[in-house]
Amino acid sequence: MTSLSGAERARTYRCEGLTLRKAAIGEADLVVTVFTAERGKLRAVAKGARRTSSRLVGHLEPLTLVRLSMARGRELEIITQAQVSDGIPALKDDLAALTRGLYVAELLDGFGPEDSSSPGLFRLAASVLREIPRANDPDAALRYFEFHLLRLTGVLPELYQCVECSSEIAPDAHRFSVNLGGVLCPSCNPPEALVRPLSLRAMKVLRLMHRGTLAEASGLTLNPSLSTELKSVLHHTVRYWLGKEIRSNSFLEQLGDDERNKLRTEA
Repeated sequence: MTSLSGAERARTYRCEGLTLRKAAIGEADLVVTVFTAERGKLRAVAKGARRTSSRLVGHLEPLTLVRLSMARGRELEIITQAQVSDGIPALKDDLAALTRGLYVAELLDGFGPEDSSSPGLFRLAASVLREIPRANDPDAALRYFEFHLLRLTGVLPELYQCVECSSEIAPDAHRFSVNLGGVLCPSCNPPEALVRPLSLRAMKVLRLMHRGTLAEASGLTLNPSLSTELKSVLHHTVRYWLGKEIRSNSFLEQLGDDERNKLRTEA
């Protein structure tokens, strides 16, 4: 990630952003949190955007890719023009997909750097949001997002060498430590480590996610126990580095319960 030079901090500029959330302010304005490739996370005011006559109406909904014309303000950026480049309608037409999309937005809001270019993170989020509605396993797409979010923000878990002694990890001879940042060999037991088991199957899927593409990950068919294990490992890792609870996770948990109950009923 690179810091902005003086020349880049022009008074007005254009960028493409992903809207993460919005909030009403004043009589007719909106404050929008948007993540951009060029400038990272920004908070901007859209003046008059809640008026039905505004040209901004419908262009600043959460989980929308939008081209923006911006002006620098004293406290917040000012959105002067907005044009939807991809509303990702398939994501918003399905409650389950939308719930997963809001989880992506919350993590991007929490991890995304402010006023610093992050094109890889922007492309990752946009790709995952488009993939969720069509994925064979949309939860696998979420795991891919969590894994590469950690990678792009500099806290990728180590999967190949023991984080304590640096020895190469032998198959099925390992454990996982969230706070030490990866796998431990059987010989290492640092007292400060928060250790949990990690199955060989889960290790293989994590390594596949490291080397493979989003399409390969979302095309996987994970059995329920493996899916639950991967979710637990990555969710706890993300929560540890974020330093707080993830609000949308409770909705994901409810979604998972509903989907499992539906499968039992159909069976």
